[in-house]
Amino acid sequence: MKRRRIDVRWHGRGGQGAVTAAMILAEAAYYEGYRGVTAAPFFGAERRGAPVIATTRFGREPIRTFSLVEYPDIVVVLDETLLKVVSVAAGVRPDGLVLVNSPRPPEEIHLDAPLNVATTDAGEWAKRAGLVVAGNVIVNTSILGGVAGATGLISLENLEKALRDHFGEEAGDRNVQAARSAYSGVRMLKDFTLACA
Repeated sequence: MKRRRIDVRWHGRGGQGAVTAAMILAEAAYYEGYRGVTAAPFFGAERRGAPVIATTRFGREPIRTFSLVEYPDIVVVLDETLLKVVSVAAGVRPDGLVLVNSPRPPEEIHLDAPLNVATTDAGEWAKRAGLVVAGNVIVNTSILGGVAGATGLISLENLEKALRDHFGEEAGDRNVQAARSAYSGVRMLKDFTLACA
């Protein structure tokens, strides 16, 4: 099925970089040829470790909607423990996808709705690439590789370009390494067939 635009909702915890990931995905989408791209955080009284939401939208035409994504095509979950405290499946379109940072296969991820699920062990890939700050493994850029691998909407090449633009050469190399591993490590419940018209 084709959509005029793709709506992505990110679920993470404060300090995990969901907002940064949303912005990098928007930049990669622009490099991919999408002319309408937006990225926006949703902030309340969050603190480090509290659940946070960010959104990304991209399409072939300009986008004039900047509100929070209510009916996402794709949901990205940076922290698997959020599945117990947040209904990440809320509003997801029936042909949508929920991508979870998890070492488990997608068959073992249980949601509130019968949706397509993908997993990639973004935490492990990030750790191997040296994306550890103050003892915390930073998974936001590695899971971007999972988004590219699971959906096919963004090429790995354009994602890598966005990562290098954002982080520079040395840090960019580590982030690209993690994203490539997460891209290759995606496991899907079923094929994702959504495209952008």
